[in-house]
Amino acid sequence: MNESLQSLHLVFGARDWFDLFLHYLSLSLLSVGGAISTAPDMHRFLVDKQHWLTDAQFNASIAIAQSAPGPNVLFIALLGWNVGLNAGGMLTGLLGVFLALLGILIPSTTLTYTAAQWGHRNRELRAVRAFKQGMGPIVVALLIATSWILASANGSSLKDWPVWLLTAASAIIVWRSKIHLLWLLGAGALLGWYGLI
Repeated sequence: MNESLQSLHLVFGARDWFDLFLHYLSLSLLSVGGAISTAPDMHRFLVDKQHWLTDAQFNASIAIAQSAPGPNVLFIALLGWNVGLNAGGMLTGLLGVFLALLGILIPSTTLTYTAAQWGHRNRELRAVRAFKQGMGPIVVALLIATSWILASANGSSLKDWPVWLLTAASAIIVWRSKIHLLWLLGAGALLGWYGLI
């Protein structure tokens, strides 16, 4: 097994589990563009500050969850699972899944449900329309920050200019044309398969 993907051996107490849950509770209210938009802060907390995960475990959790069918929030469960595995094994892995998912889902789900009902009733108000338009740039910035964290954790640098060029070209194509994103993902996969990027 790759050494960077091996489990850490952590000693977790009740306070650590509470900190994990509390961190996901706080991130829940920031997940405006979906849970993936909070990945930079998850990385900061889980990898850099607490050292509960390695960079490789963090990136693998996101990559595996994003490639699997199902909701985007699956990576939260996988991060919780890996923290739990590092803290003791299968049972603590399940506890990590439970606390991470509960923490990320409860506040945002409650707020979304309440705000959506209120926003629908008041959709003609100027403030409601302005709020909806103002959230777009925030979501884009959070997604760019997530991309930056994932790219820089793999040791990407300016020498990887073909990857950065392909990323910029894909973003422009998605923004300015009606080409479906899946075609671009397929093209990127082929370029990677043949070693061109």
